[in-house]
Amino acid sequence: MKISDITPDEYAPYQEEAYIHLVNPEYSLTEELEISVHNLTHFVREIPMDKYDYRYAEGKWTIKDILQHVIDSERIFAYRALRFSRNDNTPLPGFDENSFAANTDATKRSINDLLTEMSAVRHANIMMFKSFTQDELLRKGTASGYTVSVRALGFLLIGHQNHHIKIFKERYL
Repeated sequence: MKISDITPDEYAPYQEEAYIHLVNPEYSLTEELEISVHNLTHFVREIPMDKYDYRYAEGKWTIKDILQHVIDSERIFAYRALRFSRNDNTPLPGFDENSFAANTDATKRSINDLLTEMSAVRHANIMMFKSFTQDELLRKGTASGYTVSVRALGFLLIGHQNHHIKIFKERYL
């Protein structure tokens, strides 16, 4: 299954521009989950060390903060996918990304630790998405007030990560 297989009724409208269009249409979901985490790791390792704690404006997150945010979001999106794949129809709330960021101190962590954690979380999620049947991938639930499919959540993991790589390039480098 590729990004072209999902339909707009499988994710929130704002996610099309923010995330969905940033997913490479050439690869399947699990292929792109694997490729994209390697791309992120390679990209981040090429960033000059003095940029990891840089803020482009007062109150903005550092690159380390953003990496922690990507890890946190990955866990939350994957949890949603697991719940919906198991036919749990309980509507799931959103999360306050700013509260999450305010309650972690990613700047005290090394880039290697953050990238290792990101890789571990992503690889666990790859295994989870590989385990889903076609029926499970098509199941839907409600998250943050929007209907979303399990397979769309997988692609959103990729698109969200790519969105932040784009932000790094535009505002940090």
